[in-house]
Amino acid sequence: MKGIFAVYKPKGPTSYDIIRQIKNITGVERVGHAGTLDPLAAGILVVGVGREATKKLGEIVAKEKEYIAKIKLGVASSTDDEEGKKTIYNIRKKPVLLLIKKATQQFIGKIKQTPPAYSALKFEGRAAYKYARAGKKIKLEPRLVEIKEIEILNYKWPFLELRVVTGPGVYIRALARDLGEDLNVGGYLAELERIRVGQFNKSNAVDIKELNQGEKIR
Repeated sequence: MKGIFAVYKPKGPTSYDIIRQIKNITGVERVGHAGTLDPLAAGILVVGVGREATKKLGEIVAKEKEYIAKIKLGVASSTDDEEGKKTIYNIRKKPVLLLIKKATQQFIGKIKQTPPAYSALKFEGRAAYKYARAGKKIKLEPRLVEIKEIEILNYKWPFLELRVVTGPGVYIRALARDLGEDLNVGGYLAELERIRVGQFNKSNAVDIKELNQGEKIR
Protein backbone atom coordinates (compact mmCIF):
# COMPACT_ATOMS: atom_id res chain seq x y z
CA MET A 1 0.00 0.00 0.00
CA LYS A 2 3.04 2.29 -0.15
CA GLY A 3 4.09 4.42 -3.10
CA ILE A 4 2.96 7.40 -5.17
CA PHE A 5 -0.44 7.42 -6.82
CA ALA A 6 -3.23 9.81 -7.81
CA VAL A 7 -6.56 10.15 -6.03
CA TYR A 8 -9.53 11.97 -7.54
CA LYS A 9 -10.66 14.47 -4.89
CA PRO A 10 -14.32 15.46 -5.09
CA LYS A 11 -15.56 18.98 -4.42
CA GLY A 12 -16.06 19.58 -0.70
CA PRO A 13 -13.32 17.96 1.38
CA THR A 14 -9.95 19.60 1.95
CA SER A 15 -6.76 18.01 0.66
CA TYR A 16 -5.91 17.08 4.23
CA ASP A 17 -9.31 15.37 4.63
CA ILE A 18 -8.22 13.04 1.81
CA ILE A 19 -4.84 12.44 3.46
CA ARG A 20 -6.58 11.59 6.73
CA GLN A 21 -8.79 9.04 4.96
CA ILE A 22 -5.78 7.43 3.28
CA LYS A 23 -3.98 7.18 6.61
CA ASN A 24 -6.99 5.36 8.03
CA ILE A 25 -7.25 3.03 5.01
CA THR A 26 -3.56 2.15 4.78
CA GLY A 27 -2.59 2.28 8.43
CA VAL A 28 0.49 4.26 7.37
CA GLU A 29 1.16 7.45 9.31
CA ARG A 30 3.60 9.03 6.82
CA VAL A 31 1.29 10.26 4.04
CA GLY A 32 1.59 13.51 2.07
CA HIS A 33 0.35 15.15 -1.11
CA ALA A 34 1.82 17.20 -3.95
CA GLY A 35 -0.06 20.43 -4.62
CA THR A 36 -3.06 21.47 -2.52
CA LEU A 37 -6.57 21.55 -3.97
CA ASP A 38 -9.03 23.97 -2.37
CA PRO A 39 -12.22 22.48 -0.90
CA LEU A 40 -14.27 23.98 -3.75
CA ALA A 41 -12.01 22.35 -6.36
CA ALA A 42 -12.13 18.78 -7.63
CA GLY A 43 -9.55 16.71 -9.43
CA ILE A 44 -6.19 15.02 -9.26
CA LEU A 45 -4.41 14.94 -5.92
CA VAL A 46 -1.07 13.13 -6.08
CA VAL A 47 -0.45 11.26 -2.84
CA GLY A 48 2.68 9.67 -1.37
CA VAL A 49 2.29 6.83 1.13
CA GLY A 50 5.35 5.93 3.18
CA ARG A 51 8.59 7.74 3.97
CA GLU A 52 10.33 7.10 0.63
CA ALA A 53 7.27 8.14 -1.38
CA THR A 54 6.75 11.40 0.52
CA LYS A 55 10.40 12.32 -0.08
CA LYS A 56 9.71 12.31 -3.83
CA LEU A 57 6.62 14.52 -3.71
CA GLY A 58 8.73 17.67 -4.21
CA GLU A 59 9.52 16.42 -7.71
CA ILE A 60 5.80 15.95 -8.43
CA VAL A 61 4.94 19.49 -7.26
CA ALA A 62 7.26 20.87 -9.96
CA LYS A 63 5.44 18.97 -12.73
CA GLU A 64 3.11 20.49 -15.32
CA LYS A 65 -0.54 20.79 -14.26
CA GLU A 66 -3.72 21.02 -16.33
CA TYR A 67 -7.05 22.50 -15.25
CA ILE A 68 -10.58 23.12 -16.44
CA ALA A 69 -11.67 26.46 -14.97
CA LYS A 70 -15.09 28.10 -15.00
CA ILE A 71 -14.85 31.84 -14.42
CA LYS A 72 -17.78 34.11 -13.60
CA LEU A 73 -17.34 37.57 -15.06
CA GLY A 74 -19.08 40.73 -13.92
CA VAL A 75 -18.47 39.98 -10.23
CA ALA A 76 -15.36 40.08 -8.04
CA SER A 77 -14.84 38.04 -4.88
CA SER A 78 -12.77 38.79 -1.76
CA THR A 79 -11.40 35.22 -1.91
CA ASP A 80 -11.25 35.12 -5.74
CA ASP A 81 -13.65 32.15 -5.64
CA GLU A 82 -17.26 31.30 -4.77
CA GLU A 83 -16.79 31.58 -0.99
CA GLY A 84 -15.90 35.25 -0.74
CA LYS A 85 -17.83 38.48 -0.38
CA LYS A 86 -19.01 39.54 -3.83
CA THR A 87 -18.70 42.93 -5.54
CA ILE A 88 -21.00 43.32 -8.53
CA TYR A 89 -19.71 45.44 -11.41
CA ASN A 90 -21.95 47.78 -13.36
CA ILE A 91 -21.37 46.41 -16.86
CA ARG A 92 -22.34 48.70 -19.70
CA LYS A 93 -20.86 46.55 -22.44
CA LYS A 94 -20.21 42.83 -22.18
CA PRO A 95 -16.83 41.78 -23.61
CA VAL A 96 -17.01 39.96 -26.94
CA LEU A 97 -15.19 36.68 -27.55
CA LEU A 98 -12.45 38.32 -29.64
CA LEU A 99 -11.60 40.69 -26.79
CA ILE A 100 -11.46 37.81 -24.33
CA LYS A 101 -9.14 35.85 -26.65
CA LYS A 102 -6.77 38.82 -26.79
CA ALA A 103 -6.90 39.22 -23.01
CA THR A 104 -6.09 35.56 -22.32
CA GLN A 105 -3.03 35.72 -24.58
CA GLN A 106 -1.45 38.28 -22.25
CA PHE A 107 -1.34 35.68 -19.48
CA ILE A 108 0.50 33.02 -21.48
CA GLY A 109 4.22 32.65 -20.78
CA LYS A 110 6.27 33.69 -17.76
CA ILE A 111 4.27 36.31 -15.88
CA LYS A 112 4.22 38.04 -12.51
CA GLN A 113 1.24 36.84 -10.46
CA THR A 114 0.12 38.04 -7.04
CA PRO A 115 -1.24 35.15 -4.96
CA PRO A 116 -4.77 35.44 -3.53
CA ALA A 117 -5.06 36.99 -0.07
CA TYR A 118 -6.90 33.84 1.01
CA SER A 119 -4.16 31.33 0.27
CA ALA A 120 -1.94 28.92 2.18
CA LEU A 121 1.16 30.84 1.10
CA LYS A 122 3.30 31.69 4.10
CA PHE A 123 3.78 35.32 5.16
CA GLU A 124 6.12 35.85 8.12
CA GLY A 125 5.62 32.24 9.14
CA ARG A 126 1.82 32.17 8.95
CA ALA A 127 -0.55 31.20 6.15
CA ALA A 128 -1.86 34.29 4.33
CA TYR A 129 -5.50 33.25 4.76
CA LYS A 130 -5.15 33.46 8.56
CA TYR A 131 -4.34 37.18 8.30
CA ALA A 132 -7.20 37.69 5.84
CA ARG A 133 -9.73 35.94 8.08
CA ALA A 134 -8.57 38.10 11.00
CA GLY A 135 -9.19 41.22 8.93
CA LYS A 136 -5.50 42.07 8.69
CA LYS A 137 -4.26 43.31 5.35
CA ILE A 138 -0.88 42.05 4.18
CA LYS A 139 0.99 42.65 0.97
CA LEU A 140 1.87 39.50 -0.91
CA GLU A 141 4.55 40.13 -3.49
CA PRO A 142 4.02 39.08 -7.12
CA ARG A 143 5.82 35.88 -8.08
CA LEU A 144 7.21 34.75 -11.40
CA VAL A 145 5.14 31.82 -12.69
CA GLU A 146 4.51 30.21 -16.04
CA ILE A 147 1.23 29.59 -17.83
CA LYS A 148 1.89 27.38 -20.84
CA GLU A 149 -1.52 27.21 -22.50
CA ILE A 150 -4.93 28.84 -22.24
CA GLU A 151 -7.72 27.48 -24.42
CA ILE A 152 -11.22 28.94 -24.43
CA LEU A 153 -13.67 26.03 -24.26
CA ASN A 154 -16.90 27.97 -23.94
CA TYR A 155 -18.12 31.52 -23.41
CA LYS A 156 -21.65 32.54 -22.63
CA TRP A 157 -21.87 35.64 -20.49
CA PRO A 158 -21.22 35.74 -17.59
CA PHE A 159 -19.43 32.36 -17.65
CA LEU A 160 -16.11 31.66 -19.33
CA GLU A 161 -14.71 28.13 -19.40
CA LEU A 162 -10.97 27.64 -19.95
CA ARG A 163 -8.47 24.81 -20.21
CA VAL A 164 -5.23 25.97 -18.59
CA VAL A 165 -1.82 24.27 -18.54
CA THR A 166 0.65 25.64 -16.00
CA GLY A 167 4.02 25.22 -14.39
CA PRO A 168 4.34 25.12 -10.58
CA GLY A 169 3.02 27.83 -8.28
CA VAL A 170 0.19 29.18 -10.47
CA TYR A 171 -3.07 30.14 -8.75
CA ILE A 172 -6.04 29.70 -11.09
CA ARG A 173 -8.07 31.89 -8.72
CA ALA A 174 -5.56 34.68 -9.32
CA LEU A 175 -5.79 34.13 -13.08
CA ALA A 176 -9.58 34.49 -12.91
CA ARG A 177 -9.24 37.68 -10.84
CA ASP A 178 -6.58 39.21 -13.10
CA LEU A 179 -8.43 38.33 -16.30
CA GLY A 180 -11.58 39.97 -14.95
CA GLU A 181 -9.61 43.08 -14.01
CA ASP A 182 -7.95 43.19 -17.43
CA LEU A 183 -11.40 43.11 -19.06
CA ASN A 184 -12.65 45.81 -16.63
CA VAL A 185 -15.58 43.62 -15.62
CA GLY A 186 -14.27 41.76 -12.58
CA GLY A 187 -14.18 38.00 -12.28
CA TYR A 188 -13.72 35.10 -9.93
CA LEU A 189 -13.21 31.34 -10.11
CA ALA A 190 -16.63 29.68 -9.95
CA GLU A 191 -15.53 26.06 -10.53
CA LEU A 192 -12.21 24.25 -10.90
CA GLU A 193 -11.14 20.75 -11.85
CA ARG A 194 -7.50 19.66 -11.99
CA ILE A 195 -7.38 17.01 -14.69
CA ARG A 196 -3.65 16.30 -14.78
CA VAL A 197 -0.47 16.53 -12.70
CA GLY A 198 2.56 15.40 -14.70
CA GLN A 199 1.80 11.87 -15.92
CA PHE A 200 -1.11 11.47 -13.49
CA ASN A 201 -4.59 12.07 -14.92
CA LYS A 202 -8.23 11.05 -14.43
CA SER A 203 -7.78 7.74 -16.23
CA ASN A 204 -5.13 6.48 -13.79
CA ALA A 205 -6.52 8.08 -10.62
CA VAL A 206 -8.23 6.22 -7.80
CA ASP A 207 -11.69 7.38 -6.75
CA ILE A 208 -11.56 8.10 -3.01
CA LYS A 209 -15.00 6.48 -2.57
CA GLU A 210 -13.72 3.25 -4.12
CA LEU A 211 -10.62 3.46 -1.96
CA ASN A 212 -12.80 3.68 1.13
CA GLN A 213 -14.66 0.58 -0.05
CA GLY A 214 -11.43 -1.39 -0.38
CA GLU A 215 -10.38 -0.67 -3.97
CA LYS A 216 -6.76 -1.72 -4.41
CA ILE A 217 -4.34 1.14 -5.06
CA ARG A 218 -3.11 0.92 -8.63
